Amino acid sequence: MDETSAITDASAPNTQAQSDKPASKVAESRLLNRELSWLAFNARVLEEAENEAHPLLERLRFLSISAANLDEFFMVRVAGIKGQIRAGVTQPSDDGLTPIQQIEAIQIEAQALMRDQHKIWDNLRTALREEDIFILGRDEVDAADLPWLEQQFMDHVFPVLTPLAVDPAHPFPFIPNLGFSLALMLQERNDGEDLRALLPVPSQLQRYVRLPGPVVRYLPLEDWILLFSDKLFPDFDIVECGAFRVIRDSEMEIDEEAEDLVRTFESALKRRRRGSVIRLTFNADMPDQLQELIIGEMGAEAGVAMPMEGPLGLADTKQLIISERPDLLFTPFNARFPERIRDFGGDVFAAVAKKDIIVHHPYESFDVVVQFVRQAARDPDVVAIKQTLYRTSNDSPIVAALIEAAEAGKSVTAMVELKARFDEEANIRWARDLERAGAQVVYGFVDKKIHAKVNLIVRREGDQLKSYVHFGTGNYHPITAKIYTDLSFFTCDPALCRDAARLFNYMTGYANPAEMEKLFFAPLTLRQRLDNLIDIEIENAKAGKPSGIWMKMNSLVDGEVIEKLYDASNAGVRVNLVIRGICCLRPGVEGMSENIFVKSIVGRFLEHSRIFCFANGEELPSRSAKAYIASADLMPRNLNRRVETLVPIENPTVHKQVVDEILVANFRDQAQSWTMNPDGTFTRVPRGEGMSATDYFMTNPSLSGRGSALQIGEDQPSQKPAKKCAGSKKKS
Repeated sequence: MDETSAITDASAPNTQAQSDKPASKVAESRLLNRELSWLAFNARVLEEAENEAHPLLERLRFLSISAANLDEFFMVRVAGIKGQIRAGVTQPSDDGLTPIQQIEAIQIEAQALMRDQHKIWDNLRTALREEDIFILGRDEVDAADLPWLEQQFMDHVFPVLTPLAVDPAHPFPFIPNLGFSLALMLQERNDGEDLRALLPVPSQLQRYVRLPGPVVRYLPLEDWILLFSDKLFPDFDIVECGAFRVIRDSEMEIDEEAEDLVRTFESALKRRRRGSVIRLTFNADMPDQLQELIIGEMGAEAGVAMPMEGPLGLADTKQLIISERPDLLFTPFNARFPERIRDFGGDVFAAVAKKDIIVHHPYESFDVVVQFVRQAARDPDVVAIKQTLYRTSNDSPIVAALIEAAEAGKSVTAMVELKARFDEEANIRWARDLERAGAQVVYGFVDKKIHAKVNLIVRREGDQLKSYVHFGTGNYHPITAKIYTDLSFFTCDPALCRDAARLFNYMTGYANPAEMEKLFFAPLTLRQRLDNLIDIEIENAKAGKPSGIWMKMNSLVDGEVIEKLYDASNAGVRVNLVIRGICCLRPGVEGMSENIFVKSIVGRFLEHSRIFCFANGEELPSRSAKAYIASADLMPRNLNRRVETLVPIENPTVHKQVVDEILVANFRDQAQSWTMNPDGTFTRVPRGEGMSATDYFMTNPSLSGRGSALQIGEDQPSQKPAKKCAGSKKKS
């Protein structure tokens, strides 16, 4: 993903890459195309690399994030659509585009985005030079540096490179996913014989080498290799050369009848590395002869090969972000440990037993979640721990605590999701560590991902068992918790704890719960609950009562939910949405969605929390509003093919924190916000005197439960009166 901070540039946005839609059906449809909406989001991320309000190296970080995002988009989304085309699928998506039309539109948008990335890279490279950070070409290397570079090359690079001739006796080698290689046309010095060769560059090598000396200087790896090509090809001179990079299909097909899910995934991971070519990029100045060789040998289809002006693999520029220049980085932020728990001497159970607690990451430390599990592992009164694990860090303190608990003889159940994309290998590895420690590891469903974030702890207190539960909107990942905004909700509410136990029984034993008291979950009850809540707002609006819907999420794609929101708009319900990424809903369309307002916040932290709030007969924000936090975005996969949670927030203090603080701050934010237009483009909100939600939460102890410093003014979008409509357009 993506990381995000305050946007203070009030200039008009660069929306060229977002607005030149080649297919007119996009404008005619009631829904926007999912893939083009994602590309528009990544363009907003890239825009931050041009935002001069950010420190220079943070702007470089946004560039690298945008490039990495685009790589993954091709590996997964574009690969999926190309698979549909190969399978002969012609059925259009919900927005009316066939797979072929989608690929054509994606190619135009993606190429424009890549051109913008390289243009911004050129600007950033110049700006870095002005700050005495130099990225050199091989023709800029001083002669005095050559002995050091040669020694380092022979010690650290030469041993891992394998030069490969390409001729009838040496077939073209396999280049793995994200493989970066040099293609060379060589000539023997004595007899003038030509040689075509490849030099695959192992991914374990750093893309940029830092030269010694007081001035910060970097040399790209490919230039370093070419400086000493004679060590690899003695007696040959380079006649022509170029670099290329390949992206392969990384989607995995899993047999739903698989008897051993772990072995099935291990086999699928090996196949992923050999997936079909989805994108092939090469230097624009690569000679035609080498281009034809690579395109032909790689079996690249039409439209897959893309010449690029500038370096390939801009995601690697993150290696240039150095800590020794703090003046070019965001001011370090130290998350607060929740005061409520500190007041109890760090005893999470005692604090939660007193009152429900919500923790706002990254402004409040993820250490409280780790402490919750560690305390359970070491507490002799804890008898059982049940935990879902979707993504976590390689040396996860959560996994370590679960292992400690299992080794101490506690009953530990770990719901491990093997289908967490690009984390499958890590998940298999530490699942086996848990099993060796004596934990019960369950891999869940073959046809559904377990995306819910739940930790249930059962503790003996006196002669009774008491349960404590943590529900999260984000992963149990201490690294991403420092850059993702998420919510951790701790409670010992008996009904929610019983529901959590029922949910674990469903995940481990496939047993549909006979009843749930407060918790709603996908794929069985979450969608229906959202529908009912929207229907209540529609009925209230029709009856002349106050109504309103506030939602914050990462993506809104599900067509049924979107149509429900259109119905609410037409009934006069004011709908305010904060959607960071994909949004297939078209806001502000007369007769369809004129009462729907959508904004996107992109800044220092990745907006990741999911919050759903419904007025329930009073003006928002109000104490009577129905408020929920969720692990799910509103996408078909989340509602239909994943296990997700929708958790009611009923405690008055926590309710006020979530609704009056977090949601209100998001609606009031101007420094980091973009407003969505009916055609799917976005316009940056003029900053003016507006606030930054990020700055507010970094400086204000807003989740202490001691009252809100925020109010929604009359000029805010959420307070505009709703327009009642005579009717609703039917689906096109």
